Amino acid sequence: MSEHESYLVYFHSTSLDVLGDAIKPYLTEGPNGVHVLCIGVDTGGAFCEIRLPLANAKAGGTELMVPTSMIRMIVSNSSGDDGFGFA
Repeated sequence: MSEHESYLVYFHSTSLDVLGDAIKPYLTEGPNGVHVLCIGVDTGGAFCEIRLPLANAKAGGTELMVPTSMIRMIVSNSSGDDGFGFA
């Protein structure tokens, strides 16, 4: 398997309601719904670790940790844009 540049993390609609305003700054609207665009995902535990891209090179990394059960789907996105699917 090759390295992927980014991932799109989609949440259950009820999860977005529960997370409320805390998740809103990290959400991106795309053609297939709202998602979190990230550069790494670790689903190896009760919490999914979602690594976000850095705003600038000097800033420390930002990582979201949400219960794995809140996630509906994770899509690897090697093209770098936030769209996927069939044309």
